[in-house]
Amino acid sequence: MDQMDLAAEAEAGHREAALQHTRGQLGGCYRRSHCEDCGAPIPPERQEAVPGCTRCVLCQTYFEEGWP
Repeated sequence: MDQMDLAAEAEAGHREAALQHTRGQLGGCYRRSHCEDCGAPIPPERQEAVPGCTRCVLCQTYFEEGWP
């Protein structure tokens, strides 16, 4: 492993730590009550399980795996 590989790994670790920190902050202050794609209500259970979520489960699945 050379210095570029080590630097890339360090950067990825810092980025992941920053994302986790931001997600933790979003969970306490930002809640979207309805899906940004279909407008359906986002159940409170999903909001608790995935703080900061902006889509219902179905739309998030489509977003990650592709729309049918």
